[in-house]
Amino acid sequence: METVRLMGEDVNAESAGKRIYRSPVRATQAAATRRAVLDAARDLFTAKGYLTTTVAAIAERAGVSVDTVYAAVGRKPALMRELVETSISGRDTAVPAEQRDYVLAIRAAATAGDKLTLYAQSIADIQERLGPVFLALRDAAVTDTGCAALWREIADRRAANMLLFAADLRSTGQLRGDLTDQQVADIVWSMNASEYWALIVNQRGWTSSQFATWLADAWQRLLLDNDLPA
Repeated sequence: METVRLMGEDVNAESAGKRIYRSPVRATQAAATRRAVLDAARDLFTAKGYLTTTVAAIAERAGVSVDTVYAAVGRKPALMRELVETSISGRDTAVPAEQRDYVLAIRAAATAGDKLTLYAQSIADIQERLGPVFLALRDAAVTDTGCAALWREIADRRAANMLLFAADLRSTGQLRGDLTDQQVADIVWSMNASEYWALIVNQRGWTSSQFATWLADAWQRLLLDNDLPA
């Protein structure tokens, strides 16, 4: 019979110099199971709503047991958090904002116009993944305190990141002088929201490419001092 190794035992064994075997096959299988669970949760949360979706239904959709759902990701609040975080990062795990590829590209761009264009395209890509999940979270937040806390946390985090973005734009010397960094941050924060994306793309039928082009153009017209020489 295989012995289940506890986390503490791994640490102790490693600190004692013992070699711990980690199977690449098992790691791949675990990642695939986690992905299946999250995909099932996404499908059900966005189609049926967070509150009415049960862990049992997620397990059935993923083709695993309820215990496997708990082991692979966690209970419903953990599932929702992981869906939001991975939708933002575009990876299988959460990635801090300062480490995301598009953020690094934006900071490396020389002009405010280029920064805004890069960010608009990134938002269009992110919202294709995040939009439906975040709207499901917003709806659940009306009555579920855990979802309400997560919704506020993500919104506040976005707002803080937008202040950093505003400062980065300001460093180019190309922002309008009559707008404070807080005003710039608030304008971008409101227009990069899932709710705004849903209005334009879901309700009005724009393509993701059209949305990205419009967003870049709107931000450049609203935020930049267009009287400056090119």
